Amino acid sequence: MKHYTTILACLAGLAILTSCGNAMSPQDRLTVNDKKINEIIAQMSLEEKVEMLHSKTNMSSEGVPRLGIQDIKYTDGPFGIREENGDGFRPLGWTLDSATYFPTGSALAATWSKEMAYKNGWAMGKEGRLRGKDIILGPAINIQRLPVGGRTYEYLSEDPVLAARLSVEYTLGSQDAGTAVCLKHYALNNQETNRGSVDVIADERTMREIYLKPFEAAVKEGGAMCVMPAYNKVNGYYCSENAHLNNEILRGEWGFKGMTVSDWGGTHSTMGAALGGLCVQMTGDNYFGQALIDSVRNGALDESVVDAKVREILRLRFAIEPVPEDVANTIMTSQPETQKIAYEIAQKSIVLLKNETGNLPISKDVKKIAVIGQNAVLTTAAGGIGAGVKTLYEISPLEGIQKRAADAGVEVVYAPGYKNYQMRMWGRGPAAVDPLVANSPAEPADPDLLAEAVELAKDADMVIFFGGTNKSIETEGSDRKNIDLPNGQNEVIKALYEANPNVATVLISGGPTDLRFLEPYSPSIVQGWWNGLEGGTALAEVLFGDIAPSGKLPFTFPLKLEDSPAYALGVFPGKSAGEDLFTLRYRLDATGYTPEQIQEYIANLPKPVSEYKEGIFVGYRWFETKEVPVMYAFGHGLSYVDFEYGALSCKRKKDNMIVTFDLKNLGNMEADEVAQLYVKRIDSKVERPLKELEAFDRITLKGGETKTVTLEFPVSELAHWDMETNGWVLEPGKIEILVGSASNDIRQTIQTEIK
Repeated sequence: MKHYTTILACLAGLAILTSCGNAMSPQDRLTVNDKKINEIIAQMSLEEKVEMLHSKTNMSSEGVPRLGIQDIKYTDGPFGIREENGDGFRPLGWTLDSATYFPTGSALAATWSKEMAYKNGWAMGKEGRLRGKDIILGPAINIQRLPVGGRTYEYLSEDPVLAARLSVEYTLGSQDAGTAVCLKHYALNNQETNRGSVDVIADERTMREIYLKPFEAAVKEGGAMCVMPAYNKVNGYYCSENAHLNNEILRGEWGFKGMTVSDWGGTHSTMGAALGGLCVQMTGDNYFGQALIDSVRNGALDESVVDAKVREILRLRFAIEPVPEDVANTIMTSQPETQKIAYEIAQKSIVLLKNETGNLPISKDVKKIAVIGQNAVLTTAAGGIGAGVKTLYEISPLEGIQKRAADAGVEVVYAPGYKNYQMRMWGRGPAAVDPLVANSPAEPADPDLLAEAVELAKDADMVIFFGGTNKSIETEGSDRKNIDLPNGQNEVIKALYEANPNVATVLISGGPTDLRFLEPYSPSIVQGWWNGLEGGTALAEVLFGDIAPSGKLPFTFPLKLEDSPAYALGVFPGKSAGEDLFTLRYRLDATGYTPEQIQEYIANLPKPVSEYKEGIFVGYRWFETKEVPVMYAFGHGLSYVDFEYGALSCKRKKDNMIVTFDLKNLGNMEADEVAQLYVKRIDSKVERPLKELEAFDRITLKGGETKTVTLEFPVSELAHWDMETNGWVLEPGKIEILVGSASNDIRQTIQTEIK
């Protein structure tokens, strides 16, 4: 599905302001109704204006009923439309609000597919329309700075170019379907530890070259209509009232014309937020309610500031056609065409990390498979605090394998192998102790479960071990303590290998894990992700060789956690502990604290600081520049076939660099390769990473087929942010173009010069 943005929008007749033949920028299209909007604002009282600037319910903000302006309705994303909730996010128990569970952010990024990102956004936008929603709270596009990051599974990549390209397509897809996106979390929200109070200290170059790039691209190229300021501070100011981020950069430099909405509970003042670029307070009205009215009445704030916020909200309201109440929620949210898209993404996301003995795909000689590990049966749609999906169905890995094995006449037996840590959230605990639940992720292997698994392994032709984490370990509101495999999984895999060395390991997780111990006992390793409602089906197809694996890692698997930059430099975790303000707020509410008591408690929390001392050296930029060995490199992913690169050439055409090369499938089955283009500066006078990703493409090749591939990128992408001039500078000089299959697997190089 190509996006063909203007064609789709015109045919659909959606009021998203993408008119055929219109040369306006994506953001300027939001202003076409400004005359009408200004007339509406002129008719509104101050009270009506302010009523639009705060929540009406947990998931809506007020319109102007008297003037026929409907409420704005929000829904959680970014990988599934959240079930309908009342106050306190309590499910209402509807029957038609089951949504499609799409693969999580890191899985989508592992496809390295702009087409899949567009389809993902379009499908989310379509389901949002069925539910009567105007804004999806997503995509989540923060850079993966930390291997332990609690929301790594939601985010896209450690690389700003990969994240930017996918963000643009997701944004276009959703808004082509008629639902606005809300980019989150703007900006530098790269840790869950102390996220509600941490002050991120980062220099301007680091922000511009790494952390802001996905947001900039989604705003300027994707036309994103809404942006969510993050919980944290950046250089001393909360994101919800950070004038540098919201006014100078977002609205000033990038030309953003839409609205901003705080993260839930992320507003901290009236005047600071009003002057710092926030439009809507979610949730509550303690700052953008009577206090705002009083600020205008007493002359502290000019009413024109309020008018500007209302104008930005109405731009989105006019751009997104409201879904009539009698149309919304009349059919099931999850639809076959959106389920198919989830399946396609899952297929393309699976990463073959290792295949040393070639025991994948599963041989036709295998007649009995022992599937070991609770991660084979755990469902992953729910969990992660705010990121759960009430999915219509979910095919687990074991179910997928069982179905595919039955078609091939293969017997499948299963044993849990280890206990699994499942964090209990709020409310009453279970009536009885579950013997398969561990007390902590550090709990060792259970001897009885281990013995059972070993006996099955001895009697099987092949063992498939399922390890990894779960959404109690990787979750919003907290970062992992480490990247260790939990609950004795290392002990289990060693015992399985000793019982039957024909082992394939499948990791189900959202982020990287420490594989130093596991790797020698795993002839083949697959990264399977939290892969949506058809994840088990897609995984089985790869394991049995129906399709070739084609996913690539969107982040580095370090050899050990201590090698990653923030740990190597001793800047994470910080000295101050604190708690997540979002979860804290609701936990305090649950214990009967008053709003005033909550505010006092929050005010007295520690005020931690996170220094980004690694600067631009994030992810592979750090490991390769500092010559630190890794377990699996950024962009790594094997196939069941080999690919040959050749005939590399490059030329400059106006403002773009155009690189061409031949790519050949050396195997006998159809397969996809993700070709990656990196640039290395030669004799730069500015400190730079060893190389940086600039372009990529996913190419499908039949067995034996050769294609000429063209990758193109703007020369301006080679510029760096100059701290002295406070602007972008394109340094002339020689560069090396590197094309290959991963950041550490370069197949062809060529030099050229930037003049």
